[in-house]
Amino acid sequence: MVPRQHSTGGKTRLGRITRRGDAYLRTLLILGAKSALQAALRKPAQQRHRLQRWIIEVFGRIGYHKTLVAIANKHARIIWALLVKGEDFDVQRLAATTA
Repeated sequence: MVPRQHSTGGKTRLGRITRRGDAYLRTLLILGAKSALQAALRKPAQQRHRLQRWIIEVFGRIGYHKTLVAIANKHARIIWALLVKGEDFDVQRLAATTA
């Protein structure tokens, strides 16, 4: 499951996540997005990390269901980047950008 690519002239532009691929994986990403949204909403504003602040901002702009798709899309991109680079997800690095 990778983002659709629309690249021209050496400029890479990644598009939306398509419906092709594993339906079960897409379902898991949406369920994870629901959990991430609820966690961001429960946490006090001063204790949210950068990703949670982004989630709240998107939720205020576009509503519940579109926010879930946006979060699932972002999670898929993060997972894809980690797999390509062969790295582990570092929660401490994400929490260090709290300010």
